[in-house]
This record gives sequence, structure tokens and C-alpha cells, in this order.
Amino acid sequence: MTQLARILLVEDNPNDLELTLEALSEYHLTNEVVVARDGQEAMDYLLRQGQFADRPLGNPAVVLLDLKLPKIDGMEVLRLIKTDAQLKVVPVVIMTASREERDLAQGYMLGANAYVVKPVDFHELIDAVKALGIFWAVVNQSPPGSASRSV
Repeated sequence: MTQLARILLVEDNPNDLELTLEALSEYHLTNEVVVARDGQEAMDYLLRQGQFADRPLGNPAVVLLDLKLPKIDGMEVLRLIKTDAQLKVVPVVIMTASREERDLAQGYMLGANAYVVKPVDFHELIDAVKALGIFWAVVNQSPPGSASRSV
């Protein structure tokens, strides 16, 4: 059986985490969603170290990355991903409440594939996350080394 592409969701806010997971499940994506609650946990997952040393091989189809994170902030996580030879091909979508122009500019300069400002409205957030999940986990062709796409 083909392994489905995983989605790495890096989010420390319990409410945003719950809403994002709910939005992804509403589309009935069967892709595994791995949750990291801080930047260090995200890097441990991506680098297969610490508690994730035995995780399955392959990169996630996409990283949904918040910027305001404990331990290692989102911009630093993005920089670490995009400067690592094995990880730089992984699409990273910044999902943040920040509308600051400098965050937007820095995100793209560091190699983000998309920058999404989290809508305040619940239904808009659900729609935005569903669209992201569909595109990155189903429509987008994953780079070599990632798990296969599927729904």
C-alpha cells in the first residue's frame, strides 16, 4: 500500500490548532496530519531526531507553519528548512495572524511558498485551511523524497 503524504502542522495556539485540524478533516483528507507545538518539535520531526527518530522516512507534502512559536520561532524554522539540503524542497506555507509587511517580506525572502493571514472569522478560516490542504496534499506534485499524494 502506498504511504500517504503527511502534513506537518506547526501551531502552538490550541484554538487555532483545533480549528485547523477541523478544517482539514471536513474535506475528509486521509493524509496524516502531524502536529508540532513549537519550533524545536517541528525541527525534531523534520530531522528525524529526539522523539521522532523512528518516524517513517520521507518529507511531508507541506509544512503549515505559524510564526509566533515557543523555543524556535517560525522564521527561524523556515530558515532552517530552506538551508537544509534534504528539506529545502519541502513546501512551507506560513499561516499566521501577522499582517506585518516585514514578516511577509522576510517569509518570502527566506523561501516560503505561500503566506496566509489567518482569517478572524471561523468559516473563513475553515475555507482557507481546506483550500490549502487540498492544494498542497492533493493537487501539488510533491518533490522526490516525499510520500505519495492521496485523499
